[in-house]
Amino acid sequence: MMAFLELDKVSKGYGPASHRYEVLSDVNLAIEENEFVAVIGFSGSGKSTLVSLLAGLEQPDQGEVRLGGEVVTEPGPQRGIMFQNYSLLPWLSVYENVEIAVKQVYPSMKKVERRAYIQQYIDMVNLTNSEWKKPTELSGGMRQRLSLARTLAMRPEVLILDEPLSALDALTRAVLQDEIIRIWEEDRRTVVMITNDVDEAALMADRIVPLTPGPGATLARDFKVGLARPRDRTTLNFNPEFKALRNEVSGFMMDLNEEAKSLRVETTYRLPDVEPIDLVG
Repeated sequence: MMAFLELDKVSKGYGPASHRYEVLSDVNLAIEENEFVAVIGFSGSGKSTLVSLLAGLEQPDQGEVRLGGEVVTEPGPQRGIMFQNYSLLPWLSVYENVEIAVKQVYPSMKKVERRAYIQQYIDMVNLTNSEWKKPTELSGGMRQRLSLARTLAMRPEVLILDEPLSALDALTRAVLQDEIIRIWEEDRRTVVMITNDVDEAALMADRIVPLTPGPGATLARDFKVGLARPRDRTTLNFNPEFKALRNEVSGFMMDLNEEAKSLRVETTYRLPDVEPIDLVG
């Protein structure tokens, strides 16, 4: 049976052939419709490149990215991205930041219908009564809520979360994790979350897929998250299944990192023997 979202033998690198840097190599991933998958990896392992490929912002050098059996060749509203840095338009209000996305996806929607539609998503992320505030008047957590509302209002088939909570403080991050889970459980979408936090992945996802360290990173074996939903973070740390999963994934990631270090080749560069020009004499 064909998966809903697939990466099939995908590779991507940058630079000329003589000095090419291979970021991703032979990446394979099959995601079912409405599944919540967390891809976890270290800094520099190619997570941002993976997001660009999933979103259609870049094309693979080899292999294919497919959505519903169709090859992804360009960006489209079927794939909504929630970025780490909010990506809001600072001169527009909360309402207008959502509206600009809705107009792009639903240009024929009537004004009255559009107003109610936008308000639904503002309310969904608990930004009611902040409709006319500008992003500079919002806290970091509120800006990320707005980014989520704008993305959800496009009603994408796939929601791509690109480390969206990593810049937030621990308390705000926990609140937004719960909000994303709540919204996902109410209005199921296929979700791919990129993160470097094992606890976050285990709390939110159905499956955790580690990305090996680069260069030439690929996806390693996956870990099924069998924890029942809804998940209560206040009791999760006392759950033996959660603790076992966290320890297994963390240990696996550390082993990957140590293996990568052992294979890393130190390169020595010989600098030319030159002296600075005397501009005074």
